[in-house]
Amino acid sequence: MTIFRSGLLAASLIALSSGSALADYELNILHINDLHSRIEAINKFDSTCSAEEEGKGECFGGVARLKAAIDAQRQALTGKNVLLLNAGDNFQGSLFYTTYKGAVEAEFLNLMKFDAMTVGNHEFDDSEDGLATFLDKVQFPVVTANVAASASSKLGDRIKPFIVLDQGGQKIGIVGAVANDTAELSSPGPNVLIGDDVADITAAIGELKKQGVNKIIALTHVGYPRDLAAIAKIPDVDVVVGGHTNTFLSNTSDKADGPYPTLVDNPGGYKVPVVQAGAYSKYLGNLKVVFDDAGVVKASSGEPILIDSSIKPDEAVLARIKELGGPIEELKNKIVAESASPIDGSREVCRAAECAMGNLVTDAILDRTKAQGMTIAITNGGGLRASIDGGPVSMGEVLSVLPFQNTVATFQLKGSDIVAALENGLGQIEEGAGRFPQVSGMKYSFDKSKPPGSRVVSVEVKEGDAFVPLDPAKTYGVVSNNYMRSGGDGYSVFAKAGMNAYDFGPNLELVVADYLAANRPYKPYTDGRITEVAAATVVETPATAETATSTEAKPATSETATSTDTAAKSVEGAATTGEAASGSATTATGSEATTTASDTAATTTAGGKHVIARGDTLWDLAKAAYGDGTLWRKIAEANNNPRPRALHIGTELSIPTK
Repeated sequence: MTIFRSGLLAASLIALSSGSALADYELNILHINDLHSRIEAINKFDSTCSAEEEGKGECFGGVARLKAAIDAQRQALTGKNVLLLNAGDNFQGSLFYTTYKGAVEAEFLNLMKFDAMTVGNHEFDDSEDGLATFLDKVQFPVVTANVAASASSKLGDRIKPFIVLDQGGQKIGIVGAVANDTAELSSPGPNVLIGDDVADITAAIGELKKQGVNKIIALTHVGYPRDLAAIAKIPDVDVVVGGHTNTFLSNTSDKADGPYPTLVDNPGGYKVPVVQAGAYSKYLGNLKVVFDDAGVVKASSGEPILIDSSIKPDEAVLARIKELGGPIEELKNKIVAESASPIDGSREVCRAAECAMGNLVTDAILDRTKAQGMTIAITNGGGLRASIDGGPVSMGEVLSVLPFQNTVATFQLKGSDIVAALENGLGQIEEGAGRFPQVSGMKYSFDKSKPPGSRVVSVEVKEGDAFVPLDPAKTYGVVSNNYMRSGGDGYSVFAKAGMNAYDFGPNLELVVADYLAANRPYKPYTDGRITEVAAATVVETPATAETATSTEAKPATSETATSTDTAAKSVEGAATTGEAASGSATTATGSEATTTASDTAATTTAGGKHVIARGDTLWDLAKAAYGDGTLWRKIAEANNNPRPRALHIGTELSIPTK
C-alpha cells in the first residue's frame, strides 16, 4: 500500500476512534464496451435484427434501445452519484461504420452523454484519420494513457492520459489504456505510438495523486485476462472497467466468463472490482461501488442489464437511424444468394474451433485464387463478425460478417512457416483472441493444454483428392487477407517470410458474395478440418517410452491414424458446436477410451481437490459438489478466478467447503 493511501487510512482510523466517522461514498457506474457499430438492434446471431424478429420480441440492443435503458437507469438513480463510461471499440461491425466512418457512432454516443471513453484498437482501423474525425465530433473526454500522438499527428492532444471528474463533491480520477499490441491488431500509423499499459497507467496515477485524487478508475481496452493479471494489481487502482475481449460477466448465468464484478487482490491490501459488459450493445453494465473515506472500495455489487425487447427503443433515435440508413438500404437489401440453413459465425465458435463461416470464407478465397496456384487458405476467426440466417442472403448480411473492407492477399510460404503461423493463431485461445486460424485446403489438430507455441499436433495439406502430411521444406501457395498478410493479429511470419506477396486482390466481402451466388443455395457445413486433440491420459498398458515417443512424433495421415488422431476424431463433433464440449468428449489412448468430463465432475466433493478433464466447467463442478451450479463463483474465487468455461485440462482445483 502506498504511503499516500496509508496516511489516509490512518487518518480515517483516528477519526473513527474519536467517534466522528466520515460517511461512505457511493458511486454507480454504468458502462458499455465493444459496441462495434451495432446501431440497429441485433438478433441472437449478433447481426441486424429483422422486422419479423422485432415483431416476435427477439431483438437485443441497438443504440435506440441502449439510450432508453441508460435514461431509465439514470432516472432510477436520481439523487445518486452516477458515471457513464465507454471502454472502446465503437468502430467497425456494420454498414453504418462502413458508410459513415465513425460519424454516426459519435452522434449517438453524444446523445447518451458519456462521461468518459477510452479508445479501442478498432478506433484505429482507418488509421489516425478515422479517429481524428470521431474526436472532432464527440462531446465527452477521451482518455488513454498509452496513446502518444506525435506533433504531426491529426489527433493532437485530444486524447488525455487521465481526467478528474467531480461527482457529489468527490474527485474521481479516470485513467485509460488500450491493448499494447494495437499496432498489430489495427493501423494507428507512424504518428501514433502505443506504449505499455501498466507503466503508463502507473505514471498517470502518480499525477492524479499529486492532485489529491484517491478514487481511481482504470477504463481499459486490454481484455479481461489482462485486467485481472495486471491492471487490477497496479497500486492505487480502485476499480477496473474493461473491454476488448467482449467478456460477459454475471452472477446468475452459466454462460458467464466470471462473476460480476470479479474481485482481484491488489498489493495494497484491498480488493479491486473488475467489470466488462459483453458486446454489441446487448448489455449495460451496472456497478455500485462504496468507498471509505480513504478512497478504498469497501463494497461492490451489481449485474449487467440485458437490453432485450422489454426495453422500448427511443423513438427519436429510431427515426434518426431510419434517416441515416436511407443511403445504404439499397445495398443492404440486394439479395445475392440463398443459404439452406444458418451459417454460424459466432465469436464463441470461430475463435476456438472450426466454424461454418470460417469454412465459407476460406473456401471462397481459395476458390477465387486456385488458378493462381494457391492451395491453402488461412483467415482469422476474429475477422468474422456475425452469422447469417438461413434463407435469402443479402449483401448487407455479407458485409456484417466482413465489415473491414479487407482485400484478398496471396503469397508463398514454406511449410515450416505455415506451422509457425498456426502456432500464433492457437496461442491465445484462452483469451478468445481473434487470431484463431480458420483454414481451407488443409487440416490440422491441436492440443490447447500444451503451452503456446507447441500446440500444433498434426498438419495435412490437400493434394488432389487426398490429404498428406505438410512438408516443412516445401513452398506452398497461400491466400489470406491483406490485414493478416501485413502481420495483423500477430501473423508476423506472413509479413517477414511471405514471398511474392500481392495484397491488392478483390474485397473479401465481394469474393464471398460471388461464391455464395455461384453455389446457391449454399449449404453450410463443417467437416473436421480443425480438431482439438484430447489431452493425453495415462492408462495401465505396457507401452514403453519408445513406442509412446514414436506415436507422438508421427503425424497422422489419411491412411494411418495415430492415437492422437483417434482422440481428435472423438471430439470432432463437439469442436464445431461452440459449447466447449461440455461433458461430451472422450479421451482415448489407442483404442481404449477413458472417463468423460461429466463422469469426473460427478465425483467432485466439497472440501476436496479436482483435476480438470475435457469439458469441465465451474458450473458443472459446483453442481456436483454443492448441488447448485450457481455457486460456481465459490470455486472460482478459491482458485484465482479461472475462466469458468475455458479451464486448463490437467489443472488441479481446490473445491472449498460449502
